[in-house]
Amino acid sequence: MNKWMISAVVGLGLALTAADAGAATVLRLTSQMPAKHHVGQNLLAFKAEVEKESKGDLKIEIYPASQLYKDEETPQAVSTGAVDMGSVSLAQFAGTVPAVDVFYVPFLFDTEARVRAATAPGSPIRTELDAAILKTGTRVLWWQAFGGSILITKGFSVHMPDDLKGKKVRVFGKTLGKFIEAVGGAPTMLSGSEQFLAYQRGTVDAGMTGITTVPARKLYQVTDGLTVTNNADVEFIVIVNEKAWQGLTAKQRAIIETAGRKVEASLRDEVSRLEADALAINKTKMKVVELTDAERAAWRAATKPVIAEFVQWTGPIGQKLIDEALKLK
Repeated sequence: MNKWMISAVVGLGLALTAADAGAATVLRLTSQMPAKHHVGQNLLAFKAEVEKESKGDLKIEIYPASQLYKDEETPQAVSTGAVDMGSVSLAQFAGTVPAVDVFYVPFLFDTEARVRAATAPGSPIRTELDAAILKTGTRVLWWQAFGGSILITKGFSVHMPDDLKGKKVRVFGKTLGKFIEAVGGAPTMLSGSEQFLAYQRGTVDAGMTGITTVPARKLYQVTDGLTVTNNADVEFIVIVNEKAWQGLTAKQRAIIETAGRKVEASLRDEVSRLEADALAINKTKMKVVELTDAERAAWRAATKPVIAEFVQWTGPIGQKLIDEALKLK
């Protein structure tokens, strides 16, 4: 019996014991982000809202900072029932739903307006992806705004695409890997929790991440440069095991859905300020490069072939999402 099955059986046993005793329904939620990060704070807000509205009938146990599962392990852990819920990078579903990488297609979502339109509940892009993820045995409850992608470096600065030639660069998705390959770099897949040691040990020379991650994970201690590329939009989603979801009462599901949408809207409204605050902090600790219009145009030109590659490996659904994205203002 593997660890997923063991955890699922243990979880089921605990659930049955709670039911027999007339206790509250407890849902365990795993997250890779520290509790102090805005994704972690979003989960705490959700927990407070659910427990208040359910008057103690529902309890949410949060395990932050990869205490239970790393980001790449979370989709399987939730789909098998090893854990009830998870906050996970959308990109971690690329193995089963390759089209989720649409948010990493270079410069497709580089304005707040386009990001908001694409991620809004009921939008064509979000509806398509939520439905595809449901087929894996996990239901998307809400999306967590993470922010734009940036580059952090150690020992050198990045202005132009050629500055990454021959450099080992941490990425967290296939399309981001293609982005790095397009400019002559060598992509290295690493989970968020592995970043600090990777920079400290020199496993990678640079890395792509969200700007708020730098202070949250203290990455400024092991890197010294930051380039605001904003080439991709990073989204997290909160998922729940579908069988566990169907096992809840209609009232419990309504409370969870309402709480999820409430904290989603709050975070989406706040993320721009959070990124600005993080940028200000990073400027006191690192050399920050903000690309000029000419430099950004060079990056767009160098990485344009990635769009065709994305459509090639994602097929009709990928093309559909690209078409929808191009309609956005």
